[in-house]
Amino acid sequence: MIVCICNNISDRQIKKLVEDGTSRFGELQTKLGVSTNCGTCRTLAEEILRNHTLSLRSNESSFIQSPPIPAFQGT
Repeated sequence: MIVCICNNISDRQIKKLVEDGTSRFGELQTKLGVSTNCGTCRTLAEEILRNHTLSLRSNESSFIQSPPIPAFQGT
């Protein structure tokens, strides 16, 4: 979906930057140019940034590492 009509920026582009480590709105503005013209898209772009960041953090914290399997102690 197009988030920023002025600069033709999609939600996928925003999510990709979040996945690559972008965590602040100012970084999105610098890297993509989102919300640098009329500003109408700012609220939606911030929402996508926040939600995708939280989603990634949630996925990381829900990953439970299994305990190591003991070595076979054959007879």
